[in-house]
Amino acid sequence: MIETAGGVMTPLTIEAPTIDVLARWGFPTVIVARTALGTINHSLLTIEALRRRNIPMLGVAFVGEANEETQNAIARMGDVKMLGRLPPLAPLTRETLRDAFAASFAIGDFLKGGAG
Repeated sequence: MIETAGGVMTPLTIEAPTIDVLARWGFPTVIVARTALGTINHSLLTIEALRRRNIPMLGVAFVGEANEETQNAIARMGDVKMLGRLPPLAPLTRETLRDAFAASFAIGDFLKGGAG
């Protein structure tokens, strides 16, 4: 598993934005989207950019407070799978993160070859 930060259009260098490297590698991606204001637009633009470059997507993992309307809008409008949602954790420890991930996600969703 490889993690990138800052969004798919973030430049690694001026000549190499993250999305070009992802396209070259061809690995299935997981979009991590917050559930707060502004996430629908950002998430749908990311989905569109990944599709334009034929980068496979496993789906969207949400982070934050539950926002069913926003989560459903992204999944339906973007035609992507909702992988789950990680709630805010306090305290954030290895154990609380492990337990929250186990309760909120199906590990098999992250092991498939990509949904599109």
